[in-house]
Amino acid sequence: MNNEKKTKKSILRSAKECAYIATFVALMIALQFAFSAVAGLELVTALFMGYAFVMGAVRGAVVGTCFSLLRQLVFGFFPNVLALYLLYYNLFALGVGLLGKAVGTWHLQWKTLLVILVACIFTAVFTLLDDVISPLWFGYTAEMTKAYFFASLAVMVPQIVCVAISTALLFIPLEKTFVYLKTRLK
Repeated sequence: MNNEKKTKKSILRSAKECAYIATFVALMIALQFAFSAVAGLELVTALFMGYAFVMGAVRGAVVGTCFSLLRQLVFGFFPNVLALYLLYYNLFALGVGLLGKAVGTWHLQWKTLLVILVACIFTAVFTLLDDVISPLWFGYTAEMTKAYFFASLAVMVPQIVCVAISTALLFIPLEKTFVYLKTRLK
């Protein structure tokens, strides 16, 4: 009887965790879809940053992988974009998940400043990864690759500014929300 209760509890926990992950992935896709027409407006990073920071690298990687795959249904299938998103969101989840574990008890002000800095760095990394993956995928010449790189800077700068602002505004409430949700998983 005791083993039966443990099995039920772990199954319910798994179902609840799957529901949390599915809801969060849907929220990320809806947010990206809602703001996809505005170049440089980046809110998914702030949302995912809070999630991976609190929930950890493993749950963050699951969400990042699901988001990377499912967004292909909404925005169309592009292999280079799929490779970019799978690589980026899993690296992001790993980095931010480990960061959350390392600085989770720091003073809120320092923790928030570090999170903003890391969000800005990862936003730049996203563009730089795209500057490598897309030219390789499409077989760009060296000149075309250089032109692609410089053209991407025009979008990267506003994205970094937007990420800095959105992370500064959203990180603290998102962290509190995800800490609450994480306690509900136990």
